[in-house]
Amino acid sequence: RARALLQQLPPQDCDERYCPDLAEEERRQLRAFSARRRREALGQGLACPVPGPCHGCPCKKCGRRLNKGDPGISVSRLGDQFWHPSCFSCHLCHQPLVDLIYFQQDGRIYCGRHHAELFRPRCASCDQLIFMEECIEAEGRRWHLEHFCCLECDVPLRGQRYVMRSGRPCCRGCFETLFAEPCQACGDPIGADSEEATHQGLHWHARAACFCCSLCRKPLRGQPLTSRRGRLFCSETCSLGRDASSTASDSSDSAFASAPSPDS
Repeated sequence: RARALLQQLPPQDCDERYCPDLAEEERRQLRAFSARRRREALGQGLACPVPGPCHGCPCKKCGRRLNKGDPGISVSRLGDQFWHPSCFSCHLCHQPLVDLIYFQQDGRIYCGRHHAELFRPRCASCDQLIFMEECIEAEGRRWHLEHFCCLECDVPLRGQRYVMRSGRPCCRGCFETLFAEPCQACGDPIGADSEEATHQGLHWHARAACFCCSLCRKPLRGQPLTSRRGRLFCSETCSLGRDASSTASDSSDSAFASAPSPDS
């Protein structure tokens, strides 16, 4: 329950004590934002039997009828409307609202986290709302300017090339040192700007000199191939060490060649 409350009602969304790095103007905006939400949107659902005048009314979420005496949830901000207890959940994340605490907007109910995000972006690094005029937007998420840094070395990445790793940005240097796969042919790391070919969990540079038949050196990008003990061949005959110049391949396998990651 405590974990669910912290997720649904992040304390940093309403109390500046949990945001020690905010500038004074950002603190002022947070106080005003929190006060307006409490005044206009915050409420707590009331668990009660459906009263006689509401007999047969539809559940606000699922539409199934609620009869007199059925357990229901009502909210004062939305008039004579009822929810089944299991239907009283956030419109966006669909999680049951812990302790029936809700925020309403345009006739819908939300947990505190997702209600706040209707109005302010949330930093993917510190999980605080962003009140600055500028922020970084990448990969469908947003960051404070100072928080968009390499996950390994913390170098700022604003305006720099990066690669996403486990949902966080990584500078090219750290990626190529720590995470880049070695090419099976030449042994060099496959950098963020290099095209890569993969087959059965192994990796090659997609260039013709690396991704080619181990016997006749025929380029294999986009071509049928067969493999034996981690080596690639253009045909079964080449895999057996014979001249394949006059024998067609009967392999239906193929490799996947990828362009440089769009995350970079």
